[in-house]
Amino acid sequence: MTLLRLAARHGRAILIAGLVAGIAFPGLAFAMRPWIPELVAAMLFVAALRIGPRAAFGAARDFGAAVGIAGLYQVVFPLVAIMVFMAFGWSGVFATAIILMLAASPISGSPNITLMTGNDPAPALRQLVIGTALLPVTVIPIFWLTPDLGNLADVFAAAARLLALILAATGLGFAIRATIVRDPAPQTLAAIDGASAVLMGVVVVGLMSAVGPAIFDDPAALALALVVVFAANFGLQFLAATTLRATGRRHLAAPLGIVAGNRNIALFIAALPATVTDPLLLFIGCYQIPMYLTPILLGRFYRGDTAT
Repeated sequence: MTLLRLAARHGRAILIAGLVAGIAFPGLAFAMRPWIPELVAAMLFVAALRIGPRAAFGAARDFGAAVGIAGLYQVVFPLVAIMVFMAFGWSGVFATAIILMLAASPISGSPNITLMTGNDPAPALRQLVIGTALLPVTVIPIFWLTPDLGNLADVFAAAARLLALILAATGLGFAIRATIVRDPAPQTLAAIDGASAVLMGVVVVGLMSAVGPAIFDDPAALALALVVVFAANFGLQFLAATTLRATGRRHLAAPLGIVAGNRNIALFIAALPATVTDPLLLFIGCYQIPMYLTPILLGRFYRGDTAT
């Protein structure tokens, strides 16, 4: 417990260590890739245990708002991107990657990242569950307008597998919180936060498997990919958080800002043909960097958003 509380105090340093290890030791990163689903499930379990079912689901109006946000983030945003790319004649790897990123549901680690910024992770967890549940529906207009992306049935199957993983992990966490850890002490919550930080630091190692080799094989492509992913990720976070603050929803700026920029584009690796996904692997690997640096680089930006 003491070590986990120590990890909670140094969670951002653990994330940096994971990023560095994934880049510096590509062999280790490749070895860990097969374990990513299990590690993601563990992260979801810890997040659900930390939050509890009542805070996660909120009131009925919170559920309706989450459905609307999923429609905005996963349908409107990618449709706007498609129209802009068509208008300017933009195509290629980055255009495809950005469309898929915008069409994806939030990453599984979004509640954990929100927690590390000192804000309420419950809206992020709620958005994660609802966004993933709606993904088989929200991707239909995106794939209809861009048929080269692949087969919708494969996306449905991948989304269903991810949703089953999320429901199993969070259900177990909620059950334990409701029966065994009903009223956790501050020390217990700190230990849970430490476990979350350690898991995130381990997961990011496996997600960096494509970045390390690119440093030596194609540094120019790596540099360009980094510029694009940072602009896309942080740009969406700034847009969403600033809009929410301006409309009097400051308490939602951090969780909904984080889920706006951090999407589970890796889901499409298992769902789409290799001819589509192979050119995207460097983008997906680089995309993990701003994702896991969010609590560090944007911590000050999100500070104070817990106020209602």
